[in-house]
Amino acid sequence: MGIVGGRVGYQLLRWLARIAPGNEITTAYDGLSKMEQLFGPSVWNDLADKTIVDFGCATGAESVDIAVHTNSRIIGLDIREDALAKARQRAQQAGVEHRCRFVTRIDEKADVIISLDAFEHFADPPAMLRLMRTLLKEDGYVLACFGPTWYHPMGGHVFSIFPYAHLLFSERVLLRWYRETSAREAQHFGEIQGGLNRLTIRRFEKLIHESDFEFGRFEAVPIRKLRPLANRLTREFTTSVVRCKLVLKAV
Repeated sequence: MGIVGGRVGYQLLRWLARIAPGNEITTAYDGLSKMEQLFGPSVWNDLADKTIVDFGCATGAESVDIAVHTNSRIIGLDIREDALAKARQRAQQAGVEHRCRFVTRIDEKADVIISLDAFEHFADPPAMLRLMRTLLKEDGYVLACFGPTWYHPMGGHVFSIFPYAHLLFSERVLLRWYRETSAREAQHFGEIQGGLNRLTIRRFEKLIHESDFEFGRFEAVPIRKLRPLANRLTREFTTSVVRCKLVLKAV
């Protein structure tokens, strides 16, 4: 993966990183409900009267958003205690702490599991799907949205200092630059902060096919400017995010 490497590639990447605009876009959902933007306003009716697990809840933004818009009970799940502490504070400030619980482990099953911006970061996606299965009631479902996937112009996340930079440069060159700029040790994409597993749409579909789940609904949402070019053959390069509903396979 990546055709530009070696010392020349590293020096070129360093130079381009200084003049490239970067990919840190943090205002897409400012003042908006991310859940509503991704799944539409009808999502609140769909999530009413449920026990919901926010899988990888981080600091609880979506957990609290769901609690504010519905009467459901939310369980935020994350492995980071510092993030959970912030989530609890967020819920208290919103006045919904009585319906939000933030934990590192769960001892009950959910009607719905929410997973946002996570599948492309999981170190072991099949293991996460198996875990989701154990947390879900037999008639429950997973509502997921994630991206950008690997062949998206910015699919390299922090490595996409300009479109497709993560595909142009070798992993070794990109990780050398990452170590220099972040002061964090990492030799592979999966070892960076947050992880990056190079997930493609095709691979995601294969993962679901091999799991206990199947698609109740699937949508490869096109990048707005590339919508006229988006089709089954071009979707790896023209998809903005993958949005889907996962249901359990019939036994």
